[in-house]
Amino acid sequence: MRPKGHDGIEFDFYHEGKRYRITLPRLPNEANLRRAEQQLADIKRRMKWDPSFKLEEEFPEYRFKKNLPETQKKTTPPKESETPQPAQRGRTCNELFDAFLDHCETRVACGDMAFSTLNGYRKILKRAWRPKLGKREFIGVVYSELLTIATAQGWKSKKTYNNGVGPLRCAFEFGFKDHPELTNPAAGLDCFRIMKKDRPPVDPFTIQEAETLILGIHAEWGEAMGNFDEFRFFTGLRQSEQIALRVRECDLQQGTITVRHVIVLGRDKDRTKTSEDRTVELCPRALAVLRRQLALREQQVRAGKVKHDFVFFKDDGAPIRSLKYPYMRWRYVIDQLGIRYRDPYNARHSCVSWHLMIGKNPLWCSRQHGHSVQVMYSRYGVWIEGANQADIEIIKTSMAAEPSGARVERLQLPSYPLPSPDLVTTRSLHEGWGRLSWRKVKHFNGLTGGADGTRTRDPRRDRPVF
Repeated sequence: MRPKGHDGIEFDFYHEGKRYRITLPRLPNEANLRRAEQQLADIKRRMKWDPSFKLEEEFPEYRFKKNLPETQKKTTPPKESETPQPAQRGRTCNELFDAFLDHCETRVACGDMAFSTLNGYRKILKRAWRPKLGKREFIGVVYSELLTIATAQGWKSKKTYNNGVGPLRCAFEFGFKDHPELTNPAAGLDCFRIMKKDRPPVDPFTIQEAETLILGIHAEWGEAMGNFDEFRFFTGLRQSEQIALRVRECDLQQGTITVRHVIVLGRDKDRTKTSEDRTVELCPRALAVLRRQLALREQQVRAGKVKHDFVFFKDDGAPIRSLKYPYMRWRYVIDQLGIRYRDPYNARHSCVSWHLMIGKNPLWCSRQHGHSVQVMYSRYGVWIEGANQADIEIIKTSMAAEPSGARVERLQLPSYPLPSPDLVTTRSLHEGWGRLSWRKVKHFNGLTGGADGTRTRDPRRDRPVF
């Protein structure tokens, strides 16, 4: 491409083995030369990848247009042996999504993708995109259509929006690899930038709230569940890491545990969230809880109830494969005690905050909890500055004290049900559960959904069923 005289710009290129030099009547100034360079690059790209490219349509005023290959093909009569081929149907969005998910399943089988990621892709495509685009040819979908569908979903937060458009972008990128000459419309669906103010603030429990909650869980659900929640308050393990903890990963002599596995959506994973194994040093409180839990486990093994190598388990000895099991008990006790609700992940936030408040080195905390030092200061920095001496002393005492289970053993629970007209039960349950309070009886009698069946209410208001 170069200027041609004072009023023209010449395009110089090869097409189907023949050189063409076509001059367009344009003033060869800097702006026009720059546009012409971009136009020539686009022409060369379409000549290479687009089978429907026609030179005569690109340069309709070319004076030798009759000599172009496309024009000669039109004037040549077709041979008798040539029969018209039926037009091939393009791949629909449903077919594209199915092929994309099959590819993701292969990646999961090879360990290149987490099952939770595949499960999320499948749910979002089924709920948000298949109803609107399923029968459409995916190469005919335009950006404005995708944007309209995404806007109509009613996603309320940036993270939800990003999670909703992410699977579609990946699926269309997968499909348009067969059509590099075309523009992928989903590439224009930009994800929102998550700012610091968009992240939920850290809301840890105070040490007094934690002790009250631990005592309540011990008293309500017994030693196995009480140990589980007490251990996570004083180790800061992620829930998926704690339910995957094995006996062989515990070193009572050194007072440490090794975190190298997680359980997500009922499936075992051989790597943590950060894909790095770490060794967690146990404080005296956490070590005492672990010893007590392992002693309980030995009792269950001798009774024939535990036949696995997991440290934590349900009341019947089965391993905990779903986070729903501890969550329902957590929620129930918080409601009964009147503590302001916070989800179980805040037990991890509480442990990190307590360590910083008592003066632990942030670098040690980052290794202990699997965070970066930057996260320590950006998310938990306020707890370094805002700690008072009284709280610090209570935290130190709690971390070094005998676990709450020793005190729970001295609690005397009533052997009779609480009085309530027409709702009290006088018949005790089997297996040593004792008698039910009138609140539980009312819950069991009126149960129509939730934890044991179709979820018909707000999950935070469901109660566990045993």
